[in-house]
Amino acid sequence: MKITVIRKAAWIIAYDENTQSHTYLNDEDVVFQDNKFNQVGGTYSGAFDVEIDGSDKMIMPGLIDIHSHPTSEPGNKGLLEELGSARLGQSSLYEFMPVFRLPSEAAASATKMAMSEMLQSGVTTIVDMSGARDGWADLLADTGIRAVLCPMYRSAAWGTKNGFSVEYTWDEKAGEKAMDYALKTVDEARTHPSGRLDGMLAPSQIDTCTEGLLKESLVEAKNRNMRVQLHAAQSVIEFEVIMRRFGRTPIEYLDHIGLLGPDLIIGHGIFLNDHPMLHWPEANDFELLAGSGAYVAHCPTIFSRRGIALNTMRRYAKAGIKLGIGTDSFPHNQIEEMRHACLMSRVNSRTFTGGSTQDAFNAATLWGAQAIGRDDIGCIKVGNKADFSIVNTKHPLMRPLREPLRSLIYTAAERAIDDVYVDGNCVVKNGKALNIDVDAALDVLEAHQKQTVATVSERDWASREIEDMSPMVYPVS
Repeated sequence: MKITVIRKAAWIIAYDENTQSHTYLNDEDVVFQDNKFNQVGGTYSGAFDVEIDGSDKMIMPGLIDIHSHPTSEPGNKGLLEELGSARLGQSSLYEFMPVFRLPSEAAASATKMAMSEMLQSGVTTIVDMSGARDGWADLLADTGIRAVLCPMYRSAAWGTKNGFSVEYTWDEKAGEKAMDYALKTVDEARTHPSGRLDGMLAPSQIDTCTEGLLKESLVEAKNRNMRVQLHAAQSVIEFEVIMRRFGRTPIEYLDHIGLLGPDLIIGHGIFLNDHPMLHWPEANDFELLAGSGAYVAHCPTIFSRRGIALNTMRRYAKAGIKLGIGTDSFPHNQIEEMRHACLMSRVNSRTFTGGSTQDAFNAATLWGAQAIGRDDIGCIKVGNKADFSIVNTKHPLMRPLREPLRSLIYTAAERAIDDVYVDGNCVVKNGKALNIDVDAALDVLEAHQKQTVATVSERDWASREIEDMSPMVYPVS
């Protein structure tokens, strides 16, 4: 059994059992044996196989990304940063994302690219919300990351034929068939020889799934002791659609059908009835959500591009609503998501106390682990999995160093992360993912994006070319 000691780490973000939270330790040792921590703090005097100099380093628990779409989102780079539908609630979900979607042949390369970004930003566990496909589990395992396969399925597809209304094309049998494949996928993930894969069920969106599909998903998830993750309260359009169908807000509807509870992760849980972009005073979504025990996957970056934000991270956290952080879109950088979560919360609450670093870091670690039903990751303590990052505190962007997490989150970001370990194995060395050929993945991804961009008019309701939909910042001479 291999024993590794990190000697006299300048900073350790360790777990304090008394306070049930993180705490800082200075100039102490961290020891892991194979894939688990067996000493955190103090001075280690036993035998070891590998010794790492921890001076000028911070040992940080692995970050947990509870909501990501790595098969599709990398292909939207350069297309969706400044794009939304003016007549569809500022969202890009219905008019643009289906038009820009990469072909299935690009899934592997897109996933590799996203995994490299995640690992290099300190993410050691991801929830991959993609369509089930052959080879998915092996690909994720080969990158070295810890992953929860979260195959999406639905009863209907959405789209627009005019740019101001959304239409749903229903095929309930196809949804049921896709769910059967999803169940097979998550069951197989749990027996994968890597030992680092798990499963979660993902009926895709509250407005694209029948009540029966949603209820059956919860039953099957409970049978397997796993969570359900569902996109809900993510757009003005969705809020209005659910109100028209059922006479209830999305949160009220989830409660009515028995889904709103501790087995549910809501992505993104933004549009409650009291959100500033809505006017629906005759409901009480916030209190209903707070009392339910449901989790929320908070992905601030992609929504901030559209002028949309959660109301607010601090408000949810104070009410006891457990948030996890997700990247959702490019860049798959959990540190930037934490920064944006803090800043957007402060802007929307109009106070500098409106979004704390502690809340954001808890969401990316402790609360994220709770959201996916794990008690052996998300913090550095004896017996937990050896998932962690080594941060270079001498990096120029970390200095002058007074408060290491603030320096990392608000300034240095992934640039200060030297090494990342998952399950006791080094998967990032000197800032580079070891198990992914990033250049090769990008070559394939770029080729697919070019083909997608060249054919957008064939899928767009108005037959627009790419320059009419997402023009360049400046004209090309």
